[in-house]
Amino acid sequence: MATNEYEGGLKMIEELTTNAEQIQDEVLREILSRNAGTEYLRGFLHGQTDKQLFKKNVPIVTYEDLKPYIDRIVNGETSDILLAEPITGSGTSGGQPKLMPVTAQVAKKWELFRGLYESPVIKYLVDINQAGKRMELMFARPEVETPSGLMATSVTTSIFKGSGFRASLPKLYTSPSETIFCPDPNQSLYCQLLFGLIQREEVVMIGSFFASTVLRAIKFLENHWQELRYDIKTGRLSHQITDSRCRNAASLVMKPNPEQADLIENICNCKSWDGIIRKLWPKARYIAGICTGVMRQYTAELEFYSGGLPLVSSLYASSEAFCGINIEPLCKPSYVSYTFLPNMAYFEFLPVKNERDESIEMKSNDEDTELVDLVNVKPGRCYELVVTNSTGLYRYKVGDVLMVSGFHNNAPQFQFVERKSVVLSVDMEKTSETDLFKAVTEAKALLNPLGFILTEYTSYADTSSVPGHYVLFWELKEKEGEHCKELDPKIMVECCFKIEESLHYTYKIYRKRNIIAALEIRVVKQGSFEALMDYCVSKGTSLSQYKKPSCIKSEEALNILDSRVTGKYFSPKSPL
Repeated sequence: MATNEYEGGLKMIEELTTNAEQIQDEVLREILSRNAGTEYLRGFLHGQTDKQLFKKNVPIVTYEDLKPYIDRIVNGETSDILLAEPITGSGTSGGQPKLMPVTAQVAKKWELFRGLYESPVIKYLVDINQAGKRMELMFARPEVETPSGLMATSVTTSIFKGSGFRASLPKLYTSPSETIFCPDPNQSLYCQLLFGLIQREEVVMIGSFFASTVLRAIKFLENHWQELRYDIKTGRLSHQITDSRCRNAASLVMKPNPEQADLIENICNCKSWDGIIRKLWPKARYIAGICTGVMRQYTAELEFYSGGLPLVSSLYASSEAFCGINIEPLCKPSYVSYTFLPNMAYFEFLPVKNERDESIEMKSNDEDTELVDLVNVKPGRCYELVVTNSTGLYRYKVGDVLMVSGFHNNAPQFQFVERKSVVLSVDMEKTSETDLFKAVTEAKALLNPLGFILTEYTSYADTSSVPGHYVLFWELKEKEGEHCKELDPKIMVECCFKIEESLHYTYKIYRKRNIIAALEIRVVKQGSFEALMDYCVSKGTSLSQYKKPSCIKSEEALNILDSRVTGKYFSPKSPL
């Protein structure tokens, strides 16, 4: 991005956030004027485009409400059931089997969004006069043809296929398109790391969409660096890479480079991989990847590998809409706020009340709570995001809970709190993703004297016996450079109790009354969560979109972890 481009991006951010209310009204007016004649909106608006009529008549919906309409389009009916613009394909939401309409505008809007979220990063972190490439790990998903002939794939894959993105690949990225579109995620990752190492002196950024993918890549590199080094030394791609397109792409750039191979060996063949990213890519300025929400648990381990490079969480986006950008990219991941861009979609917010705050009267259903416009949210309050976009979603509940942290000009800034749907519950209590994260953070500190760190965790509510109880799967790793003691069962039991002690009051009351049984931690062997990721990817989830579940719902996923358990520990007493 040239100087005038990023300066133009910063100027546009100021204009958008200053005129947020006006722009939001214009966005809604344009969406309604274009789509008021569709079957769906005609039933509520009767061809009109009035904002107040929209707010009064159009219901708040979830995917299940829209699924019958989407199914009709997928099965061959015209797209004007939901939107006037022709549909070019179907995207999936968050790696789940939820088909969403995709139009030609999605890739164009992404290019605009990308220019805006990159502008603050360039301002603070990149020498505009320094040429360089991004080693950004990207994974396209195979397309699946629907009965109507539309191709269904992830929204990110639709972006990767866009002409603007493809044109920028050779100049800006280390990974050629052949590696991004490789159907085998492990071969794709191997080749992308190989190209990144070949061009290591040019790399100014390492990243992926999620922080967990970057961490997965570094752990993959730990296991495969010798093979990669040998490929670079000989100038020939490993015979284990069978994808013909990857092999062809490699043949165009690979040549024997024993000097580079020796450098990589000297860096990787060491006792500690502390700071390995900075050592392998000495000109890198930052590590990019979403580090908020469920990704918070990966920041400590990434910081260990980073060598002091800042972790930059640049954007907040979903399959439903591109939403907000981080205008302070140097802030710590735990303090990241996203400034919403009013031109990306029409945003409304459903107030969310803390169910354990007895001073707040809870509403019985969404219809009793009026949605709040973007510019009218209140600092310190939590809301569930509701989106109206140009691809057929109207007043759609995304399922993300956000907290207003402030304003930039007239546009609010939000911190991601949690996915609303992720809860543990045995009886009437509800334990959220945030509740669990805070409790686990308290408990894992007890592992420090033993020389262990918690690298991964997830949970599920075991109701196979009465009373049911919470189960946490923990994957542990020895700290580098330390002589670890044995995993003391007493400490693990203490961890169980510490989690219970740190959970909310309702949980503790239910434990005291034996409505919930003692919390259990099951320690799994190293590599268990990688096996879980491999399973999810094998079922169609894109590696770059994979988010480890905070709560296990699938029996298959549960079996993967249960088959790798090395120890079980229970809380010794009630926390009250």
